Amino acid sequence: MIYSSALYPADPFALMRRLSEDLDRMAFGGTRAFPALNVWQNDEAAAITAELPGVEPADIDIQVKDNVLTLSGERKAPDLPEGATWHRRERAFGRFTRAIRLPFRVDPEKVEARFAEGVLRIAVGRPDEDKPRRIEIKAA
Repeated sequence: MIYSSALYPADPFALMRRLSEDLDRMAFGGTRAFPALNVWQNDEAAAITAELPGVEPADIDIQVKDNVLTLSGERKAPDLPEGATWHRRERAFGRFTRAIRLPFRVDPEKVEARFAEGVLRIAVGRPDEDKPRRIEIKAA
């Protein structure tokens, strides 16, 4: 892997992010960081979806503080029959942690998580006082 600082002249932290992604890829057997995440937002809330195949809901921990959501847990390796050895092992197992900086402070009372078919869906609400408000203009 070549990391030339000339490739990232506008963003001094791009090189560090790229190196971090490569380390994640190496730690998890050549894949991207685990779990894969999607994040979107509107004025009211943000939604996070995480792909967690093979992870039990009891093995997942979600924490929110200020504008950072931390998702951690463990994907346990399957039990092999006695005398069996791995022929190919591309799925990673073990502990994982992902921290996501959200675009606004989160109201801890407005966080909801649902888990179905290996996909975790988290909705985080914005505090009412932080929501954008439309200001009415009064004619003179």
